[in-house]
Amino acid sequence: MALFKTMRPKQWTKNVFIFAALVFDHKLLQTDLLLRTLAGFGLLCLLSSTVYLLNDLADIEKDRRHPKKRHRPLASGQLKPPAAITTVVVFVAVALPLAFLLDWRFGLIGVVYLAVNLLYSFWLKNMVLVDVLLVALGYLLRVSAGAVLVASSISPWLYICMTLLALFLGFGKRRGELLLMQADSSTSRRVLEEYSLPFLDELINLVATATIVAYSLYTFSAENLPQNHAMMLTIPFVLYAIFRYLYLIHIRGEGGAPDELLLTDRPLQVTMGLWGLAAVLILYLNAPRP
Repeated sequence: MALFKTMRPKQWTKNVFIFAALVFDHKLLQTDLLLRTLAGFGLLCLLSSTVYLLNDLADIEKDRRHPKKRHRPLASGQLKPPAAITTVVVFVAVALPLAFLLDWRFGLIGVVYLAVNLLYSFWLKNMVLVDVLLVALGYLLRVSAGAVLVASSISPWLYICMTLLALFLGFGKRRGELLLMQADSSTSRRVLEEYSLPFLDELINLVATATIVAYSLYTFSAENLPQNHAMMLTIPFVLYAIFRYLYLIHIRGEGGAPDELLLTDRPLQVTMGLWGLAAVLILYLNAPRP
């Protein structure tokens, strides 16, 4: 149980970005491609859990001084470091060969994903702004992984939207962490000393605006979308989701873990569900007939 908790299954929700190409390239109903993407999703979950295990191993002493992270299995002693190291070795030995077997390009993306996260965990997470940019790169790699699995050439606008959304959530997370550690930021990650609430608020507002503009342009300018511009009907859902997240981080003081907010905040869940349903219906009801 302690090992499974350290694998952070709640954060596997980030890997749903791998399905973007499958859905937006009108291939969701192709069983073989759906199965390939599901397999890729499972392998990404193994790789992301490997990263979380390594990150907790590297930060075990810092986590013991953190008001919330000290309860993590490794920091609290529920999980012993040798068991975590053995799991990391097994996950890498299983996930990477299977990734190359699935598709050599997917395997390369898996290697890059793992390398980027190792650099992040042991070095680059302490570099201001670079830390959040690398988190955004992780989302972009997930989208790219899905695209190579289904041989898709999805719109560049979609990549831009995904990157901006990741930056929006990343800066929101930093804001939540800074609020939590405001009394003594030295007990958390060093990079928080380089941020301030006014600076993060400016970045969040900038990226939120850019996300809305980019998504709006995507809905009527991407080549593979319905010519009647029906995708524009999904813009209100995106607007509400962004406004809701801003409300949660500014009024309720939440946002330290965006993935957990998605699992706990009912309005966000309903909004994202409606957006997904609307997008699928618009894409597939308006798809060109073979």
